[in-house]
Amino acid sequence: MKIIDWYILKRYLGTFFVMILLFIPIGIAVDVADRINKILENNIPLVDVLEYYGNFTIYFANMLFPIFLFISIIWFTSKLASNTEIVAILSSGISYIRFLRPYIIGATFISIFALLMGFFIVPKASLGYNDFRYKYLKRKEIRETQNVFKQISKDEFIYVSNFSYTNKTGYNFTLEKFKGYNLVSKIEAGRIVYNDSTKDYTLYNYQKRTVGALDDQIEKEREKRMKFHFEVDELTPAIYAAETMTLSELNQFIEKEKMRGSSNISAYMVVKYKKYSVPVSAFILTIIAVAVSSMKRRGGMGVNLAMGIGLAFTYIFFDKIFGTLAEASSINPLFAVWFPNVIFGILAVYLLNNAKR
Repeated sequence: MKIIDWYILKRYLGTFFVMILLFIPIGIAVDVADRINKILENNIPLVDVLEYYGNFTIYFANMLFPIFLFISIIWFTSKLASNTEIVAILSSGISYIRFLRPYIIGATFISIFALLMGFFIVPKASLGYNDFRYKYLKRKEIRETQNVFKQISKDEFIYVSNFSYTNKTGYNFTLEKFKGYNLVSKIEAGRIVYNDSTKDYTLYNYQKRTVGALDDQIEKEREKRMKFHFEVDELTPAIYAAETMTLSELNQFIEKEKMRGSSNISAYMVVKYKKYSVPVSAFILTIIAVAVSSMKRRGGMGVNLAMGIGLAFTYIFFDKIFGTLAEASSINPLFAVWFPNVIFGILAVYLLNNAKR
């Protein structure tokens, strides 16, 4: 690499990380101002609050990653343009595509960093962040608790009319086992309680019906303890469960939920696809940012920043809107997640061709 490549690459990476370090304290300050009353009212332990803001830092940085990247590139590239450094580079015989090389190398570093963060670090931070919010701040139901119907194996189905995750208790429990299309047995209980210590379940007003060729067998007990092939967390996963898993855990979780006929599969698939789409966006946003800011304009850096911020928020808008549509409607999650990248990829090619001219 030439000196000019190192010069641009250091500015690329340095400005990006400085931008994150500048904006994160602002994000924390805004969040503290918004949450302080609830934190004091609920007497939340200081250790929990500090842990929450540690997780908030990672969650916030990951969520606004495209904006940080976009603004940082526009910032330092506009300074290069205003100082006529870009004109000097291109006048020396270097092509515009060659000028882009250190930017692409920088985008590669950022993409790998974002990919590793999304696979291993962000899920853990998301778990702590969301657990704190729903435990202390939102105080709302985060799990499916009414009319829970799940397929727990190839031929077993369970149902509870109401389930309390706090008390690990379900009501009007039913477990049906089939062989092909034929019912083999059916277990019913007025109440089912999970026992943490023994990792099994207690069924109250237990009744089991075993279907026979000529006659059915009925077994009844007032109270019976049994082990089943499902955990309480699997029975009623939190609405943010997919965000808290590594890639391998998420793939296994999605397969199980597909088998169980979960209605939230689209939301889980959106989380999975975003783990790949966000790193790719680093290349697209880098090209757009360079194309927009590498020309010296009247109004200087302010015009470039205004254009850059507008484009960055438009990208975030498209990303959120299509992600929500995929979760709430029949839009294919793969299409919804990658649509903003496709649209902005086309825009990147257009702006790059104009900048080259």
